[in-house]
Amino acid sequence: MQDARLRALRSYKILDTATEADFDDIVHLASQVCGTAISVVNLIDADRQWFKAEVGLGVRETPLDTSICAHAILQDDFVEIGDTRGDARLADNPLVLADGGLRFYAGAVLRSDDGLPIGTLCVLDHEPRTLTPLQRETLRVLARQVMTQLDLRRALKQAEVLRREVDHRVKNSLQSLSALARMQARKATPNAAAALRQMEARIETVAMLHEQLYKTDAGSVIDLAAYVTNVAGYLGSVTPPGITISTRLMPMNVSSKQAALVGTLVNEFASNAIKHAFPDGRSGQIDISLSATARGGAVLGLSDDGIGLGDAADVLESGLGMMILSSVGQQLGGEIQLASDAQGTRLSLEFTPEG
Repeated sequence: MQDARLRALRSYKILDTATEADFDDIVHLASQVCGTAISVVNLIDADRQWFKAEVGLGVRETPLDTSICAHAILQDDFVEIGDTRGDARLADNPLVLADGGLRFYAGAVLRSDDGLPIGTLCVLDHEPRTLTPLQRETLRVLARQVMTQLDLRRALKQAEVLRREVDHRVKNSLQSLSALARMQARKATPNAAAALRQMEARIETVAMLHEQLYKTDAGSVIDLAAYVTNVAGYLGSVTPPGITISTRLMPMNVSSKQAALVGTLVNEFASNAIKHAFPDGRSGQIDISLSATARGGAVLGLSDDGIGLGDAADVLESGLGMMILSSVGQQLGGEIQLASDAQGTRLSLEFTPEG
């Protein structure tokens, strides 16, 4: 029983942590409602009682052999001792025997989710007294609030551990896929190598989305401008010399699904521009813009100042690239507007942010 109880207590990782307002408020309220000089959130360790919050004591822990609460957790869920001098369990307790010592005790047991007692929320005073039914019920309710706080903190810590493990596994998987595509591209035919490089770029955009979500802790909503900036940075690092990528992006919250789709769109456009718009080492620029409409919509603009699609127009419009662009547009709830001439290629898409 003792080993299991201590394991339950330590699973909360609460011992020796700093004071927190949530617990301080509880002991202040308990002291005021019960009219006592002292109130504590008391956790019973192996050889000490440690106070997560306290009023009227001025210390954070005391030896276990002077603890009244250590007796309480072995009894019922609620213990009230109107006059400690008449309780045989406390006959030799120095805190009771001292002049002006503790004369009153009432405590509601704190139980873990598997029913093990880990401490008490208790009130104490230097004069004998009797609590009213309302005061006893208040103490019980506040004790449940203490456990709610402890359970919530433990759940958040466990979720963070799980999230870190998932993040590690996802990053490893994406890195492995990217490395495999890179290795295969080295020994593939030119057309296959180009397809593999595009696949690698798509994997990188997914990896950046994952990192953006993880680092910002934004759940399912992220800043599209920050994400597209990262995507553009990666694309800029793998473009041939002389080709630059510029951005004009308005901060805008969107769903993670929309961010992934926009990232795919940016990657496909840039990849096709690099492949077709700047032949024979020609220099040029790819522009990425994101703006808001008066109706609350978003407009994504992509353009290059290359030679245009030219002979590649038919291939692109009927090929995998255009299929991907059209599919992304449909999933974003908009229609791709694509134009190309000797001054370059321009793409526009209006959609409604879901952030």
